[in-house]
Amino acid sequence: MTNPKIIIGIDPGTRLTGYGIIEVVGSEYRILDYGCISPPPKLKLSDRYLILFNAIEELIQKYIPQVLAVETQYVDKNVQSAIKLGMARGVAIIAAKRHGLAVFEYAPSKVKLAVVGNGRAGKSQVQGMIKLLLNLSEVPPEDAADALALAICHAQSYNSLIPCNCEI
Repeated sequence: MTNPKIIIGIDPGTRLTGYGIIEVVGSEYRILDYGCISPPPKLKLSDRYLILFNAIEELIQKYIPQVLAVETQYVDKNVQSAIKLGMARGVAIIAAKRHGLAVFEYAPSKVKLAVVGNGRAGKSQVQGMIKLLLNLSEVPPEDAADALALAICHAQSYNSLIPCNCEI
């Protein structure tokens, strides 16, 4: 029997940060927790980052994962948004490294391909597949579904014979 591995997926954001925690035994996934961290939007960014850090740290202490999976950084049209997102991403990475977790990053298209089979899948398709794959009674919120998809993507890479060169 394979030892269980606990993976936390984080979909970072300054308004909503999705998280999803799964336990993996062989090719079986068992959901442990999922949801969104939503700091009050009226707070200064530095205070929101602290709330994110503390919440992620609490999740790590509660579930004791071995790995954190996070989306790669991308820049759309708004550079300021990308910088804020990058800082939220950094907060998650620092919380993970503080607790000795390995950190892996995945491009959104790779995550969608791993979960839906289509790298250009829409949010609702990801949500639907997460509901199906994890036997959930309802569709999870978008950000939580993305975080769970990250965790599943890592589990698939981990169980694959092809090594993943995405640890950061």
